[in-house]
Amino acid sequence: MSGVRQQTVARDEDGMRLDRWFATHFPQVTFGHLQKLLRSGQIRVDSGRVKANARLAAGQVVRVPPIEPAPERPEGEVNSRDADFLRDIILYEDDDLYVFNKPHGLASQGGSGTKRHMDGLLKSLPNKKGEAPRLVHRLDRDTSGCLVVAKTKAADTHFGTIFSSRQARNIYWAIVWGNPHPKQGSISCFLAKQATTDGEQMVVVPQGTPGAQHSMSYYSTTDTAARRFAWVTLKPVTGRTHQLRVHMAQLHNPIMGDPRYFNIENWEAPEQISKGLHLHARRIQLPLRNGQILDVSAPLPPHMQATFDVLGFDANRYDVQDQDPEDA
Repeated sequence: MSGVRQQTVARDEDGMRLDRWFATHFPQVTFGHLQKLLRSGQIRVDSGRVKANARLAAGQVVRVPPIEPAPERPEGEVNSRDADFLRDIILYEDDDLYVFNKPHGLASQGGSGTKRHMDGLLKSLPNKKGEAPRLVHRLDRDTSGCLVVAKTKAADTHFGTIFSSRQARNIYWAIVWGNPHPKQGSISCFLAKQATTDGEQMVVVPQGTPGAQHSMSYYSTTDTAARRFAWVTLKPVTGRTHQLRVHMAQLHNPIMGDPRYFNIENWEAPEQISKGLHLHARRIQLPLRNGQILDVSAPLPPHMQATFDVLGFDANRYDVQDQDPEDA
């Protein structure tokens, strides 16, 4: 495609997020590149500027700038390895969706310098129409756990609505520095992106600051290791970038292994504590299209399980359902 294209949103794409629509029609466009095209106004919907998470309506017209054709991906060993890898981390599967146990260190989507990511790997599991599954939501690269992926456009629209309307219930486990005080409660503040030498970072800002978005999470202390560490259960109400990481840092109990938001001066981590971000999407509940409620839990990643063992935390002792921080 050499010039600008005006493409109409199909009826079965009604309600689809713009970033997922692009991933379907132009899989060669990385999420990072998409963001740049949106910021510069090269991509528009009905002639207006939009964000990547904008919901499309059937009949709207998307302005697509010149984009190089997607290179053909050879079938073979690499594709098979990707498919086998994904099958090994499936926690749940039906005709509509997968729930994967995303590993720590694997990005959800591509970006600058990111070649291997879940969005790309999903092309190795096409549906009956040959379409790649679609990410319904995202986890940070270093956050492990439950990741929901839709198999079809219809399922993507359904579950996208479930997440945007906050009908999905997400429970995270984290190990933090110190002991939260009080032991349970909520964190509410406004967040905005700020440019740093290492890229963009979320910061707490006053209400009314340009670009600020409200964020809210519930937390509850599940167990402690003296006064040095705590195992906390977290429930995000909103879904802002890096939200839980910023919230725990704001509480002065940053998440262990967080390279961006761990803000304790002169801190030296004990050698026995595993390296890496100690944040895990432990459990997800959401309504399926047949009206039933899906309830899936993901086992801890190896580095967090090792730290649990060192600190004497027993993941099998507590049922996450009985440790809902919102009800604490």
